[in-house]
Amino acid sequence: MSWLWLEQQAGVAVFLAVLLAIALWNRRVLRRPGPTKPPARWPRVSILLPARNEQLNIVAVVESLAAQDYPDFELLVLDDGSDDGTPGMLRELAAKHGNLRVLEGKPLPRGWLGKHWACHQLAEAATGEVLLFTDADTRHRREALREAVARLVADDIDLLTGIPRQEVRGLVEKLVVPVVPWAIFAFLPLGMAYRHRWPAFTAANGQYMMFRRQAYDAAGGHERVRDNVVDDLALVRLLAKRGMKWRVFDLTRLVTCRMYRSAGEVFNGFGKNLFGAFGYRLAPFLFVWLWLGVVTFQPLLMLGLWAGGVVASTYSMACAASAAVFSLALWALSHGKFRFPLWLALFYPASIVLGISIALRSMWQSSSGRATWKGRRVA
Repeated sequence: MSWLWLEQQAGVAVFLAVLLAIALWNRRVLRRPGPTKPPARWPRVSILLPARNEQLNIVAVVESLAAQDYPDFELLVLDDGSDDGTPGMLRELAAKHGNLRVLEGKPLPRGWLGKHWACHQLAEAATGEVLLFTDADTRHRREALREAVARLVADDIDLLTGIPRQEVRGLVEKLVVPVVPWAIFAFLPLGMAYRHRWPAFTAANGQYMMFRRQAYDAAGGHERVRDNVVDDLALVRLLAKRGMKWRVFDLTRLVTCRMYRSAGEVFNGFGKNLFGAFGYRLAPFLFVWLWLGVVTFQPLLMLGLWAGGVVASTYSMACAASAAVFSLALWALSHGKFRFPLWLALFYPASIVLGISIALRSMWQSSSGRATWKGRRVA
């Protein structure tokens, strides 16, 4: 066996060891908001919720948001052209909750993506010093807003975002949804990212984006990213370029979310923006997914060949075994942090296979202009 091949196997093991070190570091850096000293003055908050065909979610999310134990907030929900039962449900909720204001979305202008246009209208109507954008598939504990704002003020943060607890029920949900928090946990050294203004070293989650109004406006808001399919990443990068302070938090204790309810929704939901997250650049997109396939399956293949007597090199076996252990430890660490069932970590190869499948589908859909979501084409 050539030394070049052995060095490549050792390189895979070293790469995974580095990812594991990053994850262990992030485990300390990625904090929960947690109770903290109340600010001298609670800023007024506008909770902004775009809703398009959300009859399965709208009552539960509005009830959880309207019940926040925060002293000064308004709840704005924009009906974005829904053609299901959402508008009627919102009228009933508005009659029940005095802090809820329902807006009717205006027609989508040329050059805008639907959700971005809805968020822009909500921001224009908001009166708060702090803007919280959230999604209809989230649920918020009663103390969630108070604890998040207290941390925003105490740490002087311009954008507080985070990772809610993801509810996963179907098999494809269980295998695919954990890939996104795993990728952030393993590949982004948050402690380093916070100290630099590198736009590429940023992360955000559109399920929970809490801005200081001044920072949101200075960055240009959703109008600045109106045609960018990954608006959450685009917005945090605009803030980072301007030296504004952003932080990612572990929100699993305060917010829950069930992103998708079927295998089809998983493929379409992730597929609509996965290629866009790479700026539609083919070379880095293919390289990343190819390399993920290599570091996942090469060690397992080599262990299989060694067990079958095809490969006799002890060094090769040691590299492969180390890499496999590092991979499993990395997935287990991520699953434990974000409260996924730990046994799912054993099936990380299946998660990567599905991730690669969705990535290739995303590339094809985006390149051919066939990516759609909720009846609208995604540019």
